[in-house]
Amino acid sequence: MTQPNFKPVAEQLAYLKKGVAEIIPEADLSAKLQESLKTGKPLRVYLGVDPTAPDLHLGHTVVLRKLKHFQDLGHTAVFLIGDFSAMIGDPTGQSETRPPLTREQVDANAKTYLEQVYKILDREKTEVRHNSEWLSKRSAEDIVRLCSHYRLARMLEREDFRSRLQNNQPISVHELLYPLLTALDAVELKSDVELGATEQKFNLLVHRDIQREYGLPGQAILTMPILVGSDGQRKMSKSFRNYIGITEPANDMFKSIMRIPDSLMWDYLELLTDKSTQVIKSLQLNVETGTTHPKQVKLSLASEIVSDFHGKAAAERAAANWQQEVGLGLVPEDAPIKNLPEDKYVGSKPGKMKLSRALLRLDAAPSRAEAERLIKQGAVELDDGVITDPTYEIDLTTPAKHLLRVGKKKPFYFIVQG
Repeated sequence: MTQPNFKPVAEQLAYLKKGVAEIIPEADLSAKLQESLKTGKPLRVYLGVDPTAPDLHLGHTVVLRKLKHFQDLGHTAVFLIGDFSAMIGDPTGQSETRPPLTREQVDANAKTYLEQVYKILDREKTEVRHNSEWLSKRSAEDIVRLCSHYRLARMLEREDFRSRLQNNQPISVHELLYPLLTALDAVELKSDVELGATEQKFNLLVHRDIQREYGLPGQAILTMPILVGSDGQRKMSKSFRNYIGITEPANDMFKSIMRIPDSLMWDYLELLTDKSTQVIKSLQLNVETGTTHPKQVKLSLASEIVSDFHGKAAAERAAANWQQEVGLGLVPEDAPIKNLPEDKYVGSKPGKMKLSRALLRLDAAPSRAEAERLIKQGAVELDDGVITDPTYEIDLTTPAKHLLRVGKKKPFYFIVQG
């Protein structure tokens, strides 16, 4: 078997640091890369994912892309499916104990995960493992011995558990076991590096400690930032309905990216593309000085991301469709025209109507609360401008014809009589 032709350590580190929140500790990673270069032996780098839902979104791909970076440098990328641990449930970020998944649910989700993961990782060069391979075979004696290697006080230091205790919310014993059992993944895989999101830091540190308890060198840890969702406010999550799914049709994905606030473009470029930090800073400077329009940067961003998941041809078609429908201000010839009904709501200012109330009056949202949520998420465009301020008001004193787009619904015009 031909040994990889590794790049110099400094060059590898510079490439791997892009977008990383923290390396724990960086000196360890540097030493491991140096030893790998000396011996010609690739590092074993793994990412563990519990298949708790069937589909992945762009937020999930941030850490996957970092695994791909190690793979590109010639190291062994291990994608671990937590089919056993998913039935326990990771307590990270949870304010209450969540119901466990069934084996059938986990298996179905795991199958779709792999189909999506290979859109990023090289199928032929990825080592896929399932932690049921070893966790389902552990005896009670094994688990007792494992628990003896960690102190309860340290476990209760984690923020999730501490806040629940302070609020008199229950913690189930199996949740305390989660980071210990998943630490056996790092032991079994003999990993040199583990990747995870910043919110997974506690678990990753437990894994490193347990490796040492079992006589292995502690792995280095790389944490990646949490990707903010399309609303520009909260982490990308299906729960918040601010996600962009990687299996969405090319046109829908392109439109969703074009709707993100301009302020998010730089994080998306950093975390979801291979553009260097220097190139991104240069683009940002050009936008700030007015030499480049932010829409051009966002068009390039949307094209690059869509191309990654659907291919270059699909990205070009999606860009052309967006330019025709949105970018050039064109809408379908049969776009409806509605009159904005008169509003006598006592809370409205004279001659003004909140956009959220207009959405309700135009049957574009089922309630004021839903209208405000859509606006906050950047899902509402008025005359080709994204509105994210829920207090935004429409002028009712001047006759006007406005173009309105709400989410993925077809656009329509509405008339203000004045």
